[in-house]
Amino acid sequence: MSDAVYRSTVGRDYTPDQIKAISTGLRSIVGAERVSCHEEDLLCHAYDATMIEARPDWVVWPDNAGQVAAILKLATRYHVPVVPRGAGSGLTGGSLPVRGGIVLSLSRMDRIISLEPENMLAEVEPGVINADLDRAAARYGLFYPPDPASFEFSTLGGNVAESAGGLRAVKYGVTRDYVLGLEAVLPNGDLIRTGSRTAKCVVGYDLTRLLVGSEGTLAVFTKLILRLVSRPEAVKTILAIFPDVHAAAQVVSALNSRTILPTTLEFMDRSSIDCVKKFAHITVDEKAGALLLIEIDGPHETIERQAQNLIELCRQHTSLEIILSHSDEERDALWKARRAISPALHQIAPDKFNEDVVVPRSKIPDLVSRLEAISQTHNLTIVSFGHAGDGNIHVNILTDLAQPGTRERVDAALHELFRHTIELGGTISGEHGIGLTKAPFLSMELDPVTLAIMKKIKRVFDPLDILNPGKIFNDNHHD
Repeated sequence: MSDAVYRSTVGRDYTPDQIKAISTGLRSIVGAERVSCHEEDLLCHAYDATMIEARPDWVVWPDNAGQVAAILKLATRYHVPVVPRGAGSGLTGGSLPVRGGIVLSLSRMDRIISLEPENMLAEVEPGVINADLDRAAARYGLFYPPDPASFEFSTLGGNVAESAGGLRAVKYGVTRDYVLGLEAVLPNGDLIRTGSRTAKCVVGYDLTRLLVGSEGTLAVFTKLILRLVSRPEAVKTILAIFPDVHAAAQVVSALNSRTILPTTLEFMDRSSIDCVKKFAHITVDEKAGALLLIEIDGPHETIERQAQNLIELCRQHTSLEIILSHSDEERDALWKARRAISPALHQIAPDKFNEDVVVPRSKIPDLVSRLEAISQTHNLTIVSFGHAGDGNIHVNILTDLAQPGTRERVDAALHELFRHTIELGGTISGEHGIGLTKAPFLSMELDPVTLAIMKKIKRVFDPLDILNPGKIFNDNHHD
């Protein structure tokens, strides 16, 4: 969270005649009922999960690619910023209109155009909810693996824009691994199609891969061609409690040499365990210093044997307690602690900074040890949990920005966290993206030549800098 507020630009950057022309043009494209300058609509589209406020000048709800193209042509004519928006659930300010302009809400473009079980793919519009596609695929014995924490309300367009990950990434990968092709509108209004409907395609440059994860800065997605996979026959969940994080990390490292590939391998440190015990009234061993939630899936005939092998592995590494699910109800009960973390954290402090750093799995103990030192040095409460299977740890700094000097301590802690993450061979963002909040830290990870190439790509796609300006690149950087 942040106390930053970005003001609307209408009346400063446009003349009254231009404002009238832009408003009239937008209404002629989508209809008067799909354009709003009402205060309540502007305010509703001024936030994402960061709780930074950045108010737009117009909110527009297109129905199709033609309307999106016409809106972008109009915006190009008047040099109006355009910010694509899905559900607004991002954690780095990616959908915030920090320079005002038009918020392009894609919520009405929510059709599953086709679902082809014989080809194991789906063609969808960007406003389709992640979980809705998975439920539709389930009717054919298929599923869509990427499962960010927001999967019940986040849109697939936003997921693709951020290359969202999720709990199942350790086995199934992230969003970019499931995007076969795209239809997208460039900032000047041109419509392009990338990729194909086939498993293989090496014709020309891979623009699909370039656009996935581009955070709405290069093009607006209007259709997505997504790969589906076979739904597993069975799922087993194991909850293992350890005396400390090092014992839990040894299990994670030991899995590298086993033939078992977990679907999910979630980690909770002592602080996060204490949070859920206190606020969700969950009973956990008092000696618990770390917790692993391990899930496996596959054929019925192999999953039981794999579960027993995992239990034995946990026992070999001083586990205090091991619980195995035998039903969907028991599985849901084991997930209760993991799902309770975020709600519990909101009750501890008014402000929360949720970072998604990634380190090699063998370096997780080093990262956690460093977090303890950062917490003490800067007098901040830090809670860590997340996807141990792929080294993606969610580091939550809990504080109250109303207290004098707090912002400076948080900034210093973040700088130290990111620097140490990179020293461990990691990255400052595994799934949340760079957006607005991490832009000042981008040069810590990327060398000047690489950064310059990225900026040139942005200028090729968007020479007027109208599409989601102010994101990813920021000259106010930390070295």
